[in-house]
Amino acid sequence: MGCRLCEVACATEHSDFKDPLVAFLDGTPQSFTTVELDRHISFSLSCRHCDEPYCVEACITGAMHQEHDGRVLVYEELCIGCFMCVASCPWGAVNPRRTEKKAAKCDLCPDREIPACVAACPNRALVYDVARELTHRVEEEEEPFVEG
Repeated sequence: MGCRLCEVACATEHSDFKDPLVAFLDGTPQSFTTVELDRHISFSLSCRHCDEPYCVEACITGAMHQEHDGRVLVYEELCIGCFMCVASCPWGAVNPRRTEKKAAKCDLCPDREIPACVAACPNRALVYDVARELTHRVEEEEEPFVEG
């Protein structure tokens, strides 16, 4: 559908105002998810919180860090704005912050049970699930391969 409500929800959630109208009229909102459109196909692009994130490996200060639960976060106080993380992300999910020379990316909305982008999606096209749990469920549902 490509409605971009996930972008609006993300930008609002990460604004100082928490109100979409005020955030977009008075602030400089930045969404950490981007809707990519290709004719009739659209998808929401955001950080995949990789198991072995290139952005973390590329970060020379340790500002880009992987938590024990798998989330990849930016510690802005350590970020020097070299943007090696931006260059190293194969998904294009790490970007420069608009308001200062720091890296910016999805943080999975730590103050919410479900990220704002997922909650705002009217088509339920976005799903929040821990990849390890999802992989485990898929493995349980698969039938064993029988040759012959």
